[in-house]
Amino acid sequence: MKVILLQDIKNVGRKDEIINANDGYARNYLFPKKLALEATKDNLSKLQAKKTSEANKKKAEIEANKEIAKEIEKLRLQISAKAGENGKIFGGITSKEISDELKKQNNIDIDKKKIILKETIKNLGTFTAEIKFGDGINAKLTLEIIAE
Repeated sequence: MKVILLQDIKNVGRKDEIINANDGYARNYLFPKKLALEATKDNLSKLQAKKTSEANKKKAEIEANKEIAKEIEKLRLQISAKAGENGKIFGGITSKEISDELKKQNNIDIDKKKIILKETIKNLGTFTAEIKFGDGINAKLTLEIIAE
């Protein structure tokens, strides 16, 4: 019997996958526990519509990320920090602070986990941070660290 899985099931299959299951296993285990649906024409068309919708949503997200990446490439983000006489910053600039400044100065909301720094910035000057959106979309952000 062909069934559509509603959840990932170990050693059976992944969510939204169509599998062949024994009749007894499907009727006595998968259907009562709401782990699968019978693969009828109606259910298959709903699954296809869902997959199409998810693909369109993913495509739109990728396009939006490309636009944000282009915008970030043009930016030169200024961050002011307290520093000593020799240009060393008290504390350091982290990806969280970069994310907060992007939101405050340019209204671009980027998760701090997507901002990659080689190491915490501890000096005044110009640095670059890489922002990884996923799906092969990356952007380099130029940071200018100035004294308060």
